[in-house]
Amino acid sequence: MSRPRLVDLGIALSLLSRVPVPQDHAAAGARAAQAAWAYPLVGAALGGAAGGLGWALAALGVPAGPAAAVMLAALVMVTGALHEDGLADSADGLWGGWDAARRLEIMRDSRIGAYGVLALGLGLLLRWSCLAALLAETGPVATLAALVAVGAMSRAAMVGVMRALPLARNDGLSHRVGTVPGWAAGLAAAVGLGTGLAVLGPVAAVVLGFAGGIAAILVGRLARSRIGGQTGDILGATQQVAEILGLLALATLVAQST
Repeated sequence: MSRPRLVDLGIALSLLSRVPVPQDHAAAGARAAQAAWAYPLVGAALGGAAGGLGWALAALGVPAGPAAAVMLAALVMVTGALHEDGLADSADGLWGGWDAARRLEIMRDSRIGAYGVLALGLGLLLRWSCLAALLAETGPVATLAALVAVGAMSRAAMVGVMRALPLARNDGLSHRVGTVPGWAAGLAAAVGLGTGLAVLGPVAAVVLGFAGGIAAILVGRLARSRIGGQTGDILGATQQVAEILGLLALATLVAQST
């Protein structure tokens, strides 16, 4: 059994964001699967950065709606729309083809179709409305904590799908990363849950854990039935669905408590 290494943080950050990370690319490629345990830490950092921006905007008097939109834009920019692209490609492919080979071909196509546009539009609308509600009802500090926890949980859901499903094709980003070992998947789940416990408390952390599990199961089962396994696009879709369900769950908890 291998073990976590500090270098894994840089590998995970370079895979999941546009943040420049100087590293030995050959060594990073060989370590990519083991570094998956660090995905939730990267997600927490990205969520924290967006939440910090929201706090600064609130301090300047920017209303909740526009502030939420800027926070979303920041998340999209820092990740290079990696996960949003996966959601759109998955929506086009999983619903647009008549067999697995055709669906995978559609997912590889850089052009976006009607299903992809609808998935992106609805996803952004749901994320924006939940963030705006959290900012308005709980304030920027609590929203920052929510984004940290959701960022960690949604990346842990990705690792769960990476571990549970076989590869659907013999090339692409997910193939280059390889099979995630059991210890890395378990540690990613623990980091995701632990982050939620640390910043939100037990009730919200458990709710987020369920949201991430539901997202992983729904997307994973659909991917297995439609294309036989997972790809990088499927992992991006998993992250987006988990983030949407997580934000929706937290916004619902806040609404029920007021």
